[in-house]
Amino acid sequence: MKKDIMKGLKPERVWFYFGEIMQIPRPSKHEERISAYLVNWGKEHGLETKSDKLGNVLIRKPAAKGYEKSPMVCLQAHMDMVCEKNSDKQFDFMKDPIQPVLDGEWLTADGTTLGADDGIGVATILAILEDNKLQHPALEALITVDEETGLTGAAGLSRSWLKSEILLNFDDEDEGEYCIGCAGGIDTVAEMDYKTVAAPKGCKAFTVKVSGLVGGHSGDDINRGRANANKLLNRILWEGTYKHGMRLATIDGGNLRNAIAREAEALVLVPEDNVRAFKTMATKMGKAMQFEFRSTEPGMAFAVKEADMPRQVIDKESQERLVNVVYACAHGVLAMSREIDNFVETSTNLASIKMDKGTIRIATSQRSSVESAKQAAAAKLEATFRLAGARVAHSDGYPGWTPNPDSRVLKVGVDVYRKMYGKEPIVRAIHAGLECGLIGEKYPKMDMISYGPTLRGVHSPDEKIEIKTVEMFWNQTVEILKQLK
Repeated sequence: MKKDIMKGLKPERVWFYFGEIMQIPRPSKHEERISAYLVNWGKEHGLETKSDKLGNVLIRKPAAKGYEKSPMVCLQAHMDMVCEKNSDKQFDFMKDPIQPVLDGEWLTADGTTLGADDGIGVATILAILEDNKLQHPALEALITVDEETGLTGAAGLSRSWLKSEILLNFDDEDEGEYCIGCAGGIDTVAEMDYKTVAAPKGCKAFTVKVSGLVGGHSGDDINRGRANANKLLNRILWEGTYKHGMRLATIDGGNLRNAIAREAEALVLVPEDNVRAFKTMATKMGKAMQFEFRSTEPGMAFAVKEADMPRQVIDKESQERLVNVVYACAHGVLAMSREIDNFVETSTNLASIKMDKGTIRIATSQRSSVESAKQAAAAKLEATFRLAGARVAHSDGYPGWTPNPDSRVLKVGVDVYRKMYGKEPIVRAIHAGLECGLIGEKYPKMDMISYGPTLRGVHSPDEKIEIKTVEMFWNQTVEILKQLK
């Protein structure tokens, strides 16, 4: 473990605990070890500690002297992390520790996601709970499971678990801002059956791969003009299907519902007489797409390489249904807000395309700050998939968080930031989903804000955290707690 490279970083205990957390595997839906670590930590520090059946952890700390009558404050973060790696990186997220790398003023990881989303929030909470010199009201720390793949930890939270009147969520990614609202979301998944037939004779096999894309968060980054590997690959596959007699054997693109697809690959067969034309087409299309996304995807790469001949391919009808529906499937911004300048209201992400035992599974996610628009976006995707004969299912979804510009804790935070740093913080809503929406639904009187240090490239192997902003975040939080008397 390379956590020693963080020695000397400030605040020391925050970075210490972040190093501890990076040693513990914590993929979404597999948080057993980090949940147990947090429970043991709380008990070892003599604090009231409990967990629920989902693995959510709650730790309470009494008020500092003089704060006994102050409203209780909940410090909230999630314990799971997005597990993405570069295709050439050998790494097992179920057992290997994250390897941090110092890169100038930033901390990143060696070929994988760093897990600062939201490991740095959890580390900050532990450092606050440990420090008996801080001035603060009674605290309860809520650290949830499975935020990244469905917010099921927050969704399953008991309505009687929390006692706090104020909540500080540590899951924002831009220092100098307070988030007071977020989009709701829903997942739409389509499944298409296919048959396999014997690979046709007189063909050559090729892998067609799109790689090197920036990717990123399917909410925060959806309006940045980044490419989706599934959509780019399908443009080549569609041309190959209808103009070059190409047959599709396998396809695999994207991974996580909340990440823009960075890589996609297909194994195809092309009649020998059409090989030259197919390769010329793929090369030209690749160059055209590189030009198309030249300002947002400088690392975009296309490769067409000879491969071993498969025994079977997808039947022709299923292949045509697939390439047509992926072409038709919406991806990106669907609507901008009519009330807030330059704010995404509604979007959708074509997250992944997977094959398994006769079924092609296409996963998408829709977000909106308007509930009716969120449902309409999901229906739009369902209609598209049904036209292709697919079975469609939606997740339960999660609600948005309605902004409260008159929030007391927001006013305290803004005043603290102004006095501490001599400038006004940004107050905004975000297009990403936050657990505040679900927590607020269960505790409608809870006064909430979300903030944190600066992270970039979240949900991708490019994830990094700006070191100096962690200390700013810490100092800000300590002062906010002090002022909530």
